[in-house]
Amino acid sequence: QVQLVESGGGLVQAGGSLRLSCAASGRSFSRLTMGWFRQAPGKEYEFVAGIAWSSSATRYVDSVKGRFAISRDNAKNTGYLQMNSLEPEDSAVYYCAADPSALWAVAPTRKSEYDYWGQGTQVTVSS
Repeated sequence: QVQLVESGGGLVQAGGSLRLSCAASGRSFSRLTMGWFRQAPGKEYEFVAGIAWSSSATRYVDSVKGRFAISRDNAKNTGYLQMNSLEPEDSAVYYCAADPSALWAVAPTRKSEYDYWGQGTQVTVSS
C-alpha cells in the first residue's frame, strides 16, 4: 500500500508560480511511476504530467509544456510539480498518483492506470 499526500496548492495571480509536492510512504518511492492530474469544476480528470520510474522519462499535456516541470527526489520520497506562468485555466484540484508497474516506459495518461492517489490540493489562479 502507498500513501500519497499533496501540498503546495494555493491562490496565485496569473503569471505566478507554485510548486506542488507529493510525499509518498509505504513503498519504495523510486519504483513508482508518478503522475499529476487535475480536475476543474464540472470537468473530467485531466492528465497533466508524469514521470516513469523505470526510465525517468517525462511527459506533459500540451497545454502545460514549457510552463510546468515534473521531478522527483527519491531520497526524500517526494515528487514535485513546478508550475510557472500560471493561467486562470490552470485552476483545479491537483492530484498526485502513483503506480508500481515496471511496464511503463513513459507515464500513462489514463487515470485508471494508476493504483494510488492522494487527496488533492486546490490551485486557484486569479486573472
